[in-house]
Parts: sequence; structure tokens; C-alpha cells
Amino acid sequence: MENDILKLGFEKGVIIDKDAFEILKNIEDNDLVKKIIDLMSGEKILTKTSFAKNIHTFDQLKDKNGERISEKISIKLGLKIEIERQINETGELLVESPYFPENMKVKVLSSVKLPPERLEVKDFVNYYRNRYEYLKSILQQRPELENLTSIGKIVGDRNSVSVVGIVYSKRVTKNNNLLIELEDMTGRTLVLVNHNKPELLEKGKELLLDDIIAIKGVGSREMIFVNDIFWPDAFLEEKHSLSKDESAVFISDIHVGSKMFLEKNFLKFISWINGEVGSEEQKQEALKTKYLFIAGDSVDGVGIFPGQEDLLEIKDMRDQYSKLAELLSMIRKDVTIIICPGQHDAVRVAEPQPPPEKEYAEKIYDLDNLIFVGNPCLIEIPDGNKETRGMKILMYHGASFHGIVDEIEELRQSRANDHPTKIVKHVLKRRHLAPSHSSDTTPSKEDFLIIKDVPDVILTADLHRPEIDEYHKILIVCSSCWQSITPFEEKVGNNPDPCKASLFNLKTRQIKVLDFSDCENPDSNFSEDNMKTRNDENLKKEKK
Repeated sequence: MENDILKLGFEKGVIIDKDAFEILKNIEDNDLVKKIIDLMSGEKILTKTSFAKNIHTFDQLKDKNGERISEKISIKLGLKIEIERQINETGELLVESPYFPENMKVKVLSSVKLPPERLEVKDFVNYYRNRYEYLKSILQQRPELENLTSIGKIVGDRNSVSVVGIVYSKRVTKNNNLLIELEDMTGRTLVLVNHNKPELLEKGKELLLDDIIAIKGVGSREMIFVNDIFWPDAFLEEKHSLSKDESAVFISDIHVGSKMFLEKNFLKFISWINGEVGSEEQKQEALKTKYLFIAGDSVDGVGIFPGQEDLLEIKDMRDQYSKLAELLSMIRKDVTIIICPGQHDAVRVAEPQPPPEKEYAEKIYDLDNLIFVGNPCLIEIPDGNKETRGMKILMYHGASFHGIVDEIEELRQSRANDHPTKIVKHVLKRRHLAPSHSSDTTPSKEDFLIIKDVPDVILTADLHRPEIDEYHKILIVCSSCWQSITPFEEKVGNNPDPCKASLFNLKTRQIKVLDFSDCENPDSNFSEDNMKTRNDENLKKEKK
């Protein structure tokens, strides 16, 4: 078989490298291997990248067991994130892929597709250009931006002018003015925010490196004196609800495998979602839950921070996922579970992140009612009424949050780690989940971190603090965790509030925070109308 593969490649004038050879050897059918090489005869050298680039070419090829060859190759490549959608006879979009069961009644509107690829300098340049062009198109719609032009086309002196650019640098001058270097596709200019304009200066202090903003002011090509600053901003015209009386529950940061994992409390949560605890009314309410969203860090991982091994109950990541699968398999099968990864999962740390490879989380992928998506990911829950759109939910774990807090003075001073919705509002204002380039992000050929489609709900995690708020009619849900405080969290200043789950009724838009921290049957709830007055202290008072 091995010599036959090399011979077939030689006959077609194709060199097969070691990784590509292993993929072809896994097919175990000479006729199919010949067809694959024929389909890729345009490639002079077959590599893993060649297969990733041409994966859909093999969709019509099946082995003797009727399995698609593209699925087998995907498994070897780790392409667990290719999402195809197909309209069924009822007109409802279903998720279809080797890992997403066909009975899932959700739409995956966007998820991360990251085939193996080598990035070059031009890819980094295109990445930021594409981000700039997209967010510029949003900012250009603002009626306040008079005399909008590009930096290179500014003429004269002391003219009223508006420009859209990316923040290249910023610093405070000796006169306490804020000096910003702004760049667009035509050049750079200096932008000065005068300290005599305190409200505008506060706006300026919120600027992050790589922010894409519009400024309105007076000046020349060399310097513009700012009168106002604008971000792309995200907003909804009206709040959206569904016609069917169903609920979604939001959690994150389970950290299975940690010695601090609160398994007893999590089992109580599972008993609740199965309708096994509480009064009859509470059981009926629990049984309305049809969707469970888990926003990353489902397992504790291995080697995530120094000394973590001493804090692990399960020291093998595959075993951690097996334990997670065991727990999630206890949930009733009419609940669709959607999981995205976080920094502790078996994926790269930098965002955007694909789902973990099947070789690490095989038993998770075997669950019939579970979808593993990338981070970030936009999911739509279809409405029972086909005339209206569904509920759009943006899932993002939140690795960028720490950097945003470090850079914005107001967030640092208000201990925003304890109030994560404050950070999410800054993210929504920028329409980008991680504006500043850092070790937590990496460019790709498409910027998956732009918020292109404004969601009804944004679900975030990472800070282990439950909090609910609203921004321009967008519901913000920040998740709790299922792990007691670790020495690492104490070191970085995290103050977790574990064992909370947010329950959102898709019809009434009522949202409740369920508290499982004492393993009783608490039901701390509040309505969306007065949620802005509800902070962590209110949640504690409402706990039963």
C-alpha cells in the first residue's frame, strides 16, 4: 500500500510529503487514493495545507462503508470547525458537519475556520486593512462627521475636518494634553485633545492602541485639534424576542479536572435543568430550557500557568474531556448544548480559537445534542414563527478583557474585573472583541473578532463573575464559574463568584440568576426592566 501511494504520486508528477503520505495511508483504498491524487494533480507537492485548501474537492468521494472521504481527511487535519448549512424541507437552517448532528435546531451564523496556513507580513497588513475598511464603512454613516476626508487629502490650515483612522500611538504631553498619532491608508497625522475640554479628555483616555475611530476637529495635515471622538458602536433599533415559550441558560468556566472544581454544585445544576429539583412550578420552568450555552474553559487544561499540576485532580487533558462528557451526557437530550473554547481548552491560547481537536475531546463530539464551535461564535436560535428572525447570541470567552482593563484608567480605578459588563460595553462600543494586538490575539486572513452582526445577547466569561446589564438594547450576560478561587486567581486579582447560571426566557425576555453555591434550591431572579440596578450585592441579598 505504501509503495503504491508513492508510485501513484510519481506517475502524476506529484511529490508527497510525510504528513500528506500519512493522510493518504489512512484511506486504505488504492482506487480512492488514485482519485484523490487525480483531483489534486494541479499541486506539485502534496502537503497538509494542500488537503486543507482542497477539502471540499473530495465531498463526493465515499469509502466502502459509505463515509465521506472529506470527513476522514478532516479528522487527520484537525478541521473540526468547517460549518456547512443546509435548508431542510421546512425552510429551517440546520447545522451539518461530521461533528454536528443533523437534529440541531440552531443556526451557526459565524464560527472560526482556521485551516493550517503560514502567515506572511502581507497577511498582517491585509488583516488590519480589512478591519479598517469595514469599521470605516460604519463610521462614515455618522451624520456628525462634516467634511469627511482622508489624512493625505487634508489641505489648508485651521479648516473644519473629519477623518477616520487607526490609533497608532498616544501620549500625554507636559501640558497634560493628549497627543494621538492617527493613521489611515494615505498617511499619519497628529491629533491633540486639549486638557481644557475635560469631557473630551475623558473620551481620549479611553482610546486603545489599534482602535479605529473618527475624529472631528479643526486643523491641518500636520495636526488636528479635536472637538469630538466617535467609535463605530453597536446598537439595536429594538429588543427582539421569540414567539415560542422556551429558555436558554448561560454558564462558563466549569474547569473540570481542577481540584477546585465544584462537582457537587454542578451536579445540582444538572438536576435542576433535568427538572428534578424544586417546586412543580420551578420544575416546569426548568423544563422550558432548550439551549445550554457554555462560554469556554470547560476543562482546566494542563500547563496553563506555572505550578498548575499541583492543583489538578485529573492530569491528562483527554481524561478531563472524558469527565466533562460524562457530566454533560446526564443532561436531557432535548437540550441543545453549544460550547466554545477558552484559554484552558486544548487549543491555541491566541484568539480567535477553533474548537479542540477530536483526538483530545472525542467523547464530547460523540454527544448527540452538543455542538463544539469556535471562539468567538455567533449562534441564532430560530423562531417558531418562520416570518421572523431568530435570537442572535454572540459567544466570546474574553481573553482580551484583562488588557482592556490595564489600558483604560476608568476601568482600573473602578475594579472592572469585579464588574465585567463595564468591559463588555467598551467592546461593543468598538465593535471589536480585542481591539489591541497582543499575545492574546493573532491575525488571520479574516478578522473573526469584528462584531459585524450586532447580537441580541452577548455572552462572555473568563472573569468568573456573574453580572447582567444592557447596552443600546443589547443584553450583556457575564458568566460565573464552577471552580473555587485558585492561588493564580488571587495573584492576578480575580474575585470569583461561583455556581451561578443565567436563565433567559426567549419569549418574555425575563432573565434570572440561579444560585447553586449552597446546593439547596435557590432561585435569585430579577426582571430585565430593573436589571441595571442589580449588582453583585443585590445578587447576594436575593440568594435563598
